[in-house]
Amino acid sequence: MPREEPTTAHPFVDSGTYRVREGNSARLLVDGEPAFRRVYEAIEAARASVWVSITFMWPSFVMPDGRGTALDVLARAAARGLDVRLIFWRPDDETASLRTNAFWGAPEHLEQLDAAGTGVSVRWDRAQAGHCQHQKVWMLDAGLPSQVAFMGGINLNPHSLAAPGHAGEGQNHDVYVELAGPCLADVQHDFVQRWNEASERGVPGGTRGERGGEDLPYPTALPACAGTAAVQVQRTVAAGKYTVGRAPVGWRGFDAGAGERTILRQYVVALGAARSAVYLENQYVEVPEIVAALRGALERGVEVVLLLPANPALSSAAYATPERRAFFAARAALDDFPNFTLTGLAGLGGDGKRKPVYVHSKLMLVDDAFALIGSANLHRFSLFGNGESSAAIRSPEHVGAFRRELFEEHIGLGTADLDAAAALREFGRVARENAARLAAGDAAWQGLAFRMRFATYGLSTTGLI
Repeated sequence: MPREEPTTAHPFVDSGTYRVREGNSARLLVDGEPAFRRVYEAIEAARASVWVSITFMWPSFVMPDGRGTALDVLARAAARGLDVRLIFWRPDDETASLRTNAFWGAPEHLEQLDAAGTGVSVRWDRAQAGHCQHQKVWMLDAGLPSQVAFMGGINLNPHSLAAPGHAGEGQNHDVYVELAGPCLADVQHDFVQRWNEASERGVPGGTRGERGGEDLPYPTALPACAGTAAVQVQRTVAAGKYTVGRAPVGWRGFDAGAGERTILRQYVVALGAARSAVYLENQYVEVPEIVAALRGALERGVEVVLLLPANPALSSAAYATPERRAFFAARAALDDFPNFTLTGLAGLGGDGKRKPVYVHSKLMLVDDAFALIGSANLHRFSLFGNGESSAAIRSPEHVGAFRRELFEEHIGLGTADLDAAAALREFGRVARENAARLAAGDAAWQGLAFRMRFATYGLSTTGLI
């Protein structure tokens, strides 16, 4: 078990690159349209720089309110004289099937960059074989008093932009967290390390734009305090990915070549410290360590609500090995706990029928006091090999607000007068009632959430499609 810093009821882990920073603000941005509208406002207000880590950028994605494509918006920022730098993931042969919606440097991508102008500078970056550079980070005005950052799971994907309550099939639910304060020195440090050591920087065609060949300096000072939240930037980094262990501001150096698995450790530690309530949204729950930690929380009497995609993408080989069958049996055993509720989301389509909402968010709230929000799925790729980043946040002020906002959307109820455990019980009640309506063919639900069961999860379509 990793050493904790500091010793509290909701501990951070002291196993990665960055320390806990006090004095931050944290604002949850729920779903793509409001999130990208806020990102656009921040770009328009930026005075010096816009740096972005991008995994997927679909050709059909446009910013809200007729602002144009992401490259249109960024090109306008560059034309104002801002330092615009983009790190794009470049899939390898083992992940070639994901190139369709990755901006990996195909001829048509280079044409789009040429049209955007040389002020938009790019470096491409691969992950270890078979994995993904999966971070989604926006860093604006790095090093200035006006700096702000956005972290989370939202890709530049048109399915991220529809309103969940009026779903069409294929729509996503996702989140960003907007951060300000001292923790931004570490968001900046992470971007600089990745930019400076991007795998393709020395490869012909691996950079683009007037600053594509220029490295960045590491931050040397902390931003001013901006709020009351303690925040730790956490990562998954593959061993051997980086070579330069430049110390973060006011902190220790680190073995860059050893890699980092702080996100997995934080999930396990936070679940082990939960006292009354765990609310978790993710695209997958596919690793034994997380299932074991969830079971431990349930055995202690903690209320747990887990939100997953209503119709998961599981291959026909998902149960093929004895090890996987044992894992799925252990996961299905969570259904036996009365304090556990597995849920999905379904919005009301234009035809009056419920349509599945794909849960793409990666978020956990513990006891209305601790949150983990970022890019990492709870599967072996994100937790053991991808490039990922998350913000661990300790703040009753902020985390309670996150829970109330999410529950207002998902179950259509205000829960400001309830503590975390009571709110999760109410979530479960609404989800069970909605599941009964779904089974009866009644689309008149309260909110979007309905109960599912792990025993049949992925084996049926839940009757929605």
